[in-house]
Amino acid sequence: MEKNTKIYGLRAVIEAIQANEPIDKVFIQKGLHGSLSKELEGLIHKNGINSSYVPLEKINRLSQNNHQGVVATISPITFHTFETLVDRVLSQKKDALFLLLDQVSDVRNFGAIIRTAECCGVDGIIIPKKGSAPVTGDTVKTSAGAAFKVPIAKVDHIKDAIFYLQSSGVTLIAATEKTNTLLYEVDLKGAVGFVMGSEDVGISPSILKAADHTAKIPMLGEIGSLNVSVACGVFLYEAVRQRNP
Repeated sequence: MEKNTKIYGLRAVIEAIQANEPIDKVFIQKGLHGSLSKELEGLIHKNGINSSYVPLEKINRLSQNNHQGVVATISPITFHTFETLVDRVLSQKKDALFLLLDQVSDVRNFGAIIRTAECCGVDGIIIPKKGSAPVTGDTVKTSAGAAFKVPIAKVDHIKDAIFYLQSSGVTLIAATEKTNTLLYEVDLKGAVGFVMGSEDVGISPSILKAADHTAKIPMLGEIGSLNVSVACGVFLYEAVRQRNP
């Protein structure tokens, strides 16, 4: 499987956005000018698409074709609308299980998380539009195909997703070592959402504050934290254990 699908050229990328293609990120050459580039920038801003201004050398590495200074990567999956996903799941299940990822940026970690989520019956994964690992061919491969089975939704801000879930009756538990509460002490029955942080800094303080509960995994060695995909697996399987005594 190819790592991802790329679209190159100003007009082609503009038309892809207008056609609602699942664009993960747009790379734009620094210093690019002209009416088409302004139109593209407006569409990117309007649709909340992740983008970066990069040197020409980066663009050339992404595509050897006549890219006109613009290359976009397209996700191999179709993303779900967040509110529609949540409402549908909660109308069907009382013990819904959601997973919110606060800027997990490594595609292989992301793929491993998706694979574990599918095995644990997660009803939906929520990621931010900006700052999150893209869903590429590597993500799909690492997920063992689970990326096609677990609904994934993008939101502007994880905190807004937390507030929406809370107003819908979902309890949010944030994974952090900055708490005295062990994961095994938290009731994980009913509708629950786990919030997992990025590989380097964990969950941002404002999101941590918005969660209903915080919980940690006991660490008996000298290293203070687990890889995020491993920690995610521990949290999800504790939910499975509590729900299937």
